[in-house]
Amino acid sequence: MSITLTMPRLSDTMEQGTIIRWNVKEGEEVASGAIVADIETDKATMEMQAYDDGVIAKILVGEGTQVPVGTPIAMIAEEGEDPDSLDVAASTDDPAAAEATSEDPAPAPAAASTPPPAAASATPAPTEPAPDSGRVRVSPVARRLAEEHGIELRSLVGSGPGGRIIKRDVLAAIETAGANVAGATGEVAPVAIPMPAVPAPVQDLASTPGSVVHEVPALESTEVAVSGMRQTIARRLVESKATIPHYQVKMRFSMDALMDLRRSLNEKLAGEGVKLSVNDFIVRACALSMAEHPMFNASWAGDRILVHGRVNVGVAISLPEERGGGLVVASIRDAHLKSLRMISAESKHLAVKARDKGLSTEEMSDSTFTISNLGMFGVDDFTAIINPPNSAILACGAAIEQPVVRDHQLAVGWEMAGTLSLDHRVIDGAMAARYLGTLKGMIEEPMRLLA
Repeated sequence: MSITLTMPRLSDTMEQGTIIRWNVKEGEEVASGAIVADIETDKATMEMQAYDDGVIAKILVGEGTQVPVGTPIAMIAEEGEDPDSLDVAASTDDPAAAEATSEDPAPAPAAASTPPPAAASATPAPTEPAPDSGRVRVSPVARRLAEEHGIELRSLVGSGPGGRIIKRDVLAAIETAGANVAGATGEVAPVAIPMPAVPAPVQDLASTPGSVVHEVPALESTEVAVSGMRQTIARRLVESKATIPHYQVKMRFSMDALMDLRRSLNEKLAGEGVKLSVNDFIVRACALSMAEHPMFNASWAGDRILVHGRVNVGVAISLPEERGGGLVVASIRDAHLKSLRMISAESKHLAVKARDKGLSTEEMSDSTFTISNLGMFGVDDFTAIINPPNSAILACGAAIEQPVVRDHQLAVGWEMAGTLSLDHRVIDGAMAARYLGTLKGMIEEPMRLLA
């Protein structure tokens, strides 16, 4: 009996998924556990495994297509089955799946009613379609708009999933057609700058004495499809800013001692392949400071505040654009109980996995505080948006060598700016100042981080 692969639910909030890349082809044999596809969820790009042996009989959903969870996306023929004899239609009974996996039929002839004169005159005479040129993939709304305005669908390039023509593609074509009609006579709408300041009677500005007419070129834009992850990031950040009363508190840290200690430790650990980053020190310093200030390890819960028992520090990781871009937060659990070496190894592992394969739901959940570090990009300082249900996020800039005052003397030293964004319902300004004071002590006396 054939096996139908469906869009899996790879996170607790996932409702739809996008096939970023198929790692198999039709007719290819697969074994149980093989990675058959990369799936973009609402949180990350993750790998999808096959759980049975067989032959990929049919790929039902193309790359770049977003479909709901549970939608059939491929069929596997088991041993002894003829892949060509499988009933594909039986696996796509779900209307949503059929919409996402099959090509739409060729566009129906336009209605008998005469299209609007402007659109009709703007549409070039239809050319003979190429033999067997393939079907046009178009959404029902886009097809109806095209028929109403006399737009030839085969002349459009779809910007939807899998190259599907969607509503905005047709609207853009309608707008372009209108612009072409307006410019058919070669006239350009004038923009007049009258020289006299005295108001003149209303008249044709182009013929007004003393006026300067400029030709204004059309604004060219390129539309970029928004991935499921980017939609989720946008929704969550808007919710965060709209529902959490943010405020910021900033402090500068002397990094001289930390940079010296890091250099010394890395020289000693080089033979073991260990290289500590500045961020590793910051993660441990934040975790130890959270243990001293429990409200930084808490969440707002409406009519109460939840103070968490575990100190889990989230580290923001940017994803490469070739994997869809975006941002994920990896959770380092019980960070206050882990050494610098343990934090360093775990951070590197999570960063590599996030960028290469995608993190699991468990690896991205349960953070109680977040660190966002743009220092490696040369950013001096910035503010970050709180990652719910956290009550605080620390934005770290670069450690910069610059003129500083040390012991009442002008010197050259390392400085770093840290900016806390805070939920005022949980943490007030005095609490934030005390936390930053503790954090400053940890960073400026880094030997305390080795205990």
